[in-house]
Amino acid sequence: MATTQTILDPAFLKKLEALNIVSKRVFAGQTKGERRSIKRGSSIEFADYREYINGDDLRYVDWKAYGRLEKLFLKLFVEEEDLSIHLLMDTSKSMGFGRPLTKADYARRVAAALGYIALSEYDRVTCASFSGALGEMMPPTRGKPGIMAFFQFLERKMPVGGETRFGPALAEYAQRAKNIGIAVVISDFFDDSYVKGLKALLARRFQVVLLHILDEEEMRPTLTGDLRLLDAETGEAREVSISPYLLAQYDAQLQSFCDGLQQMASRYGMDYVRSSTGVPFEDVILQYLRKGGLLR
Repeated sequence: MATTQTILDPAFLKKLEALNIVSKRVFAGQTKGERRSIKRGSSIEFADYREYINGDDLRYVDWKAYGRLEKLFLKLFVEEEDLSIHLLMDTSKSMGFGRPLTKADYARRVAAALGYIALSEYDRVTCASFSGALGEMMPPTRGKPGIMAFFQFLERKMPVGGETRFGPALAEYAQRAKNIGIAVVISDFFDDSYVKGLKALLARRFQVVLLHILDEEEMRPTLTGDLRLLDAETGEAREVSISPYLLAQYDAQLQSFCDGLQQMASRYGMDYVRSSTGVPFEDVILQYLRKGGLLR
């Protein structure tokens, strides 16, 4: 299993900290365009320090820190309002496909980066997996102190296995979620009931983002000859002869599948971003999701 520690490269972290997650909808408790943000001054909750800049209000200088370090630091606080980010990851059998990096490994890294961005901005983050049913839900957390617990949840609480049942799993999540916000659904979407599950999130007024992950071999197959193929979800086996004609048919069906998912997302006002495991996951964060409007 890939480790989320791969995102802890200092250069990449610096890039992540320059980003924030964009909400296109006003949620309960927010005014239009308002975000939970770190501010100087005595708001609700202490958050962090930063070095004093000429012109800052001296009332918020930490004089005890100055006595120890002989440097001026300003106390930072966070506003009461925040944005809730829900990271929902498909851990069904088909997400275990791929070598050396599985789709689940790739999804976990992307989720780790998104969670890091949100927690660095003092947004609220929760996370859950789904396959045959809704998996364990991470309690909502916010702020940098929650980052390591979030990473550990991704690594330890999301085993891959079972069939996908989008409808019941996401409907249950939508019913149980307490803070409505942005739901990022990370999956290969190899399940016919995904529309029902996504509609359940929309009915609760979530802003829904679909992150469609496919393996590079699924996108551009290199198989040839007479083979016995195994369905990753059902375990069903089939004898096939891989020919250029069959590959062309496969490519057309895959494109139709992806186009249909994208059109469905557009029809219901959801954002859609597709990537393969052959694309560096840093590019998904720094390019694809920025272009898609989730990040800026």
